[in-house]
Amino acid sequence: MTHNTRPTVGATLYFALALTLGSYFTFAAVQGDYGLFRRIQINAEVADLRAERARLTAELAEMTNLTRRMSDDYLDLDLLDERARDVLGVLRADEIVIR
Repeated sequence: MTHNTRPTVGATLYFALALTLGSYFTFAAVQGDYGLFRRIQINAEVADLRAERARLTAELAEMTNLTRRMSDDYLDLDLLDERARDVLGVLRADEIVIR
């Protein structure tokens, strides 16, 4: 009775196929379209977009406030004076301009 200690060709192919499939799925789980690296990239983009949304919300609130202060219902004379000076270059007679 002789015992053959070498694995058969079928077993070798089975383990090679299992190793190849395992490697592929591991690579896809890390590098693929839905992998870990893509998830990290998406989370960073979400954080950037949330920061931009917060900035835009603050800018919108500021513009809404300025618009309300310049409306017909509520007129802020200080803001009107500031905008006239800035846009039109208006000065009072008792002011001196230094450039």
